[in-house]
Amino acid sequence: MTRSQAPEMTQLQDQVALVTGAGRGLGAEIAHALADAGCRVAVADLDRGLAERVAGEIDKAGGHALPLVLDVADAAAARQAVEQTVSHFGSLDILINNAGTDVTKPIDELALEEWDRVLATNLRGPFVLCKVALEALKRGDRGRGGQIVNVASTAAKRCWPNASAYHASKWGLVGLSHALHAELRPHGVRVSTLVAGGMRTPFLLDRFPGIDETKLQDPANVALAVRFLLTMPRESVIPELMVLPVQETSWP
Repeated sequence: MTRSQAPEMTQLQDQVALVTGAGRGLGAEIAHALADAGCRVAVADLDRGLAERVAGEIDKAGGHALPLVLDVADAAAARQAVEQTVSHFGSLDILINNAGTDVTKPIDELALEEWDRVLATNLRGPFVLCKVALEALKRGDRGRGGQIVNVASTAAKRCWPNASAYHASKWGLVGLSHALHAELRPHGVRVSTLVAGGMRTPFLLDRFPGIDETKLQDPANVALAVRFLLTMPRESVIPELMVLPVQETSWP
């Protein structure tokens, strides 16, 4: 048996991607990486100024971007973001659930409202976006089915003190993602979980000023892993991928 030809990778040129939490950090890097691959990108963030800045950078580089203000836990806002994306670009092929938050406190100090906010952003948000985007994604990538990437964390694999809400949300997100992987395969919608190790982003650097940055990775590297997931040949899917800095300390 001879090898006739290399498998055909999925081409991202002219596909439409909606990226949440895209105003800075990993989300911004994902938006740029997908734009560099030829995607038209809806840059969604809770902060209008950040969304407009990243969208402007993409446009200036010759890409096509749409800034959106989005609270991912708000079902009406999520539905509107999907509708705006489809109306502006004509379709939706890729959904990247990247938006996330954390409250670093022991359980006896963690307010119920803080728990609810972390779960609302990190777990309810991806569920809401997947739900309201599903019909568009079924028609995505020229009718073959679109793709979803849910950005999780090593916090879904191992636990440390004072992060109960974050751990619960990220473990839940991995479970949700695998459940949707099984459920949406008949519709041609591929679902992947990206488990990211520590990155040099404001999410860590702003909250932990003394953190050892040599133990963290460039978020642009993780964004390239997201792009890789999306370019797999259509007959294959990677349900879960872990990307760690070489000196990762939180896993294993």
